[in-house]
Amino acid sequence: MAQPPKACIIGAGCSGFTTAKRLKDHGIPYDCFELSDDIGGNWYYRNPNGLSACYESLHIDTSKWRLAFEDYPVPADWPDFPHHAQLFQYFKDYVDHFGLRPTITFNTAVEKARRTVDGLWEVKLSTGETRFYDVLFVCNGHHWSPRVPDYDGEFNGAAFHSHAYRDPFDPVDMRGKNIVVVGMGNSAMDIASELAQRPIAKNLWVSARRGVWVLPKYMNGRPADKSAMPSWMPRKLGLSLARAAIKKSIGRMEDYGLPKPDHEPLEAHPSVSGEFLTRAGCGDVKFKPAIERLEGDQVRFADGSVEDVDAIIFATGYDMRFPFFDDPALVPDADHRLPLFKRMMNPAVPNLFYMGLAQPLPTLVNFAEQQAKLAAAYLAGRYLPPSPTEMAEITTRDEAAHLGQYYRSKRHTIQVDFGVYVADLLKEIVRGEARAKAAGYAPPIAARAAASV
Repeated sequence: MAQPPKACIIGAGCSGFTTAKRLKDHGIPYDCFELSDDIGGNWYYRNPNGLSACYESLHIDTSKWRLAFEDYPVPADWPDFPHHAQLFQYFKDYVDHFGLRPTITFNTAVEKARRTVDGLWEVKLSTGETRFYDVLFVCNGHHWSPRVPDYDGEFNGAAFHSHAYRDPFDPVDMRGKNIVVVGMGNSAMDIASELAQRPIAKNLWVSARRGVWVLPKYMNGRPADKSAMPSWMPRKLGLSLARAAIKKSIGRMEDYGLPKPDHEPLEAHPSVSGEFLTRAGCGDVKFKPAIERLEGDQVRFADGSVEDVDAIIFATGYDMRFPFFDDPALVPDADHRLPLFKRMMNPAVPNLFYMGLAQPLPTLVNFAEQQAKLAAAYLAGRYLPPSPTEMAEITTRDEAAHLGQYYRSKRHTIQVDFGVYVADLLKEIVRGEARAKAAGYAPPIAARAAASV
């Protein structure tokens, strides 16, 4: 039997350590490098690597029923929507339960990764060491490089991205201040709801270019994500039923003092909050259109209104970045697009996997766990992908299916429906296993790295 290829895993967040677990199950050797001193990535509060966006009050918007790893149940006494500290402990328990911690090298960054002329990955570490691998798994996440908009003028107050927000007193004491939160995504909703409550903010405005549908965490007395339409239901019918249920449950956004959305529910990545609509309906959160100009101690908005403002928080999303790659073909284009077969594989680079590089509904936590089924089968010689041409054609069809319902935006280039995606992924694994059997397949990448060190 051929020796399995050796893999390098970049990052030990939930995508990295679940990938490691699957490779270990299949007997595929790997090294996992983590910049921080522990696992958890974005869910490690006050992560010393400075890349976590976790704030003290954060509770995950996905219910425990949908985020659990399939072979490691969440604690039975968890609330429906656990606090970040509970999720972080769950991650640590998972890693320790499956004996993964000794396989992770902490406090070590992958600074450069490039393909050699013979197809190996040359990996340069922050320790100064260079290693060679047959396969590279990219698991560095995509919620760590803040995107901050540019405006005309200057602002005299505090201005920072939500990535830096920890609580109402860190990084800035928000008590008694006039605050603008820019954006209407999940972080914007959480932070605005927290700061708008007296006696914290004097005034709080949420500023955005367009209105959004704010979805509740509960519908009909149970977590809303438990009501997801089954993957077998025709997409158009499922969307129609879901939209009708949402509108019936929450009514019109205008009735809460918010602008009317210019799109239907689920035509944008959902903004989920159990409190924001109440705060808006109470008048604690007020709405403003996009910022037009910064004017010292004031902010001018697109409707011509001007307000005295002490602090601006930009909850304006993140850029997908892979600073260890120099090859432009391996990073997103200017429109934030990086088409990949099954959101994982570049047809031109057979030994590279992007894990968890998607915005799945309802959850990202156990997404790479599912993707790793295909990757591990591939490296073990039990799965054979289609030809590069077929992979590109399938990717085009998949993106049309997953992205077709959303309006065009940088935030919608990597959307997938978790249930639909996983059902399709499992079918593709079966198809690939049949292709491998017919071809008398063996591991696709010879284990050459050890001889190259």
